[in-house]
Amino acid sequence: MAIVDSPTHYHPHPPTGFRDLPRRHPWEIALLVLVIVSSVVLYLVACAVVLYGKVSLLWLSVLATPLVLFLARGLNYGRQRTSGVKMSPTQFPEGYWLVVEAAQRFGLAEVPDAYVVLGNGQINAFASGHGFRRYVVVYSDLFEIGGQARDPEALAFVIGHEVGHIAAGHASYWRQLSQLAMKIPFLGQALSRSMEYTADNYGYAFRPEGARRAIGVLSAGKYLLRWVDFDGMADRAGSETGFFVWLANALASHPVNTWRASALRNRASAGALFFRPKQPMVTPQWPAPGNSPWPR
Repeated sequence: MAIVDSPTHYHPHPPTGFRDLPRRHPWEIALLVLVIVSSVVLYLVACAVVLYGKVSLLWLSVLATPLVLFLARGLNYGRQRTSGVKMSPTQFPEGYWLVVEAAQRFGLAEVPDAYVVLGNGQINAFASGHGFRRYVVVYSDLFEIGGQARDPEALAFVIGHEVGHIAAGHASYWRQLSQLAMKIPFLGQALSRSMEYTADNYGYAFRPEGARRAIGVLSAGKYLLRWVDFDGMADRAGSETGFFVWLANALASHPVNTWRASALRNRASAGALFFRPKQPMVTPQWPAPGNSPWPR
């Protein structure tokens, strides 16, 4: 893996094999336009209400959103810089070089900063930014991917997913500012899920072999990820039915794990946003007697 020796690892051109970036979810742009239009309408209404003297805390908070968002992004970045452990060639080098590699492959001009923060049992990671800087945060429990069950490929998939958010423009100030209407029920969550599917496509392009383990750790945690039946999870996306299954997904900011597994397995179609995916069932491969994968 070629690494550019410079303080910021500047990469003006993406490597030849990755100029065609992973596909964006087909619903993302349409939903983004709808959210932007709704946000602009909210801003205009807030301006009109305030100009006509009908001042209220609600409309003032809408008008204050640009400043509040700027301050919140800056504060969040400051917290990572002062409390997180910054990845480097000598500090969590495994994660650092994965971030560098993902940035190169997805054509980023600069490698994002990357931090490990205390997870306290939470399995999470996120990408954000402030000003012109972008960064990735990985919770310690996810970075460990636990003890004897450690799976570097799952970590690589997660890092590819988060760097993918940056490459797809999800971490920019203007993208987030335009999403004031994300608070609208169902609409905001649908856009969020479409962006997560897009980032999953980046993660899959970066480390396809890590996709199954990533679903395992998100579903059962860092110690049991190796014993999660990925195909079983994906199959249930088509077999778990009912109104409340639909509602659980519709109100979720991330695709539910069964639907997400289905999308990662079936690369011929985009992830299902609104209605359960229809996929052929996969026959379970039962272990031979005496060869149970469960630890003794």
